[in-house]
Amino acid sequence: MESLRLSIVTPTGQIYNDNVTTVTLPGKEGEFGVLPRHASLVSSLGVGVIIIEKLDKTSEAIAINWGYASIEEDCVSLLIDSAVSLSDKDSTISSNIQKAKELVNSVHNSNVSIASIEAKISSFG
Repeated sequence: MESLRLSIVTPTGQIYNDNVTTVTLPGKEGEFGVLPRHASLVSSLGVGVIIIEKLDKTSEAIAINWGYASIEEDCVSLLIDSAVSLSDKDSTISSNIQKAKELVNSVHNSNVSIASIEAKISSFG
């Protein structure tokens, strides 16, 4: 199975580094998916949810406020200002969902529909 390396870094350090099958990113012009052998590009990211499809067919989600993506054929590197995991396997998931909603609502000058992002965040609860 083909995969690509996903690395996510915030100002507090690296929060994700693993091989994945796909990743869906909240681009400034809308969501876009990245598969192995994707064309190289650099993109700014807006407020939204990163969806990570892992090699074992499970998925993870991370809410972000903004950032940048560097995409190569076999790796995706994300530099994110602030992020909240929506896929924790412990009892903090409801707390993280609330934190993610607060993070999304902190972006005042966004052209995105906050209601649609909050609905996506709530679907992980």
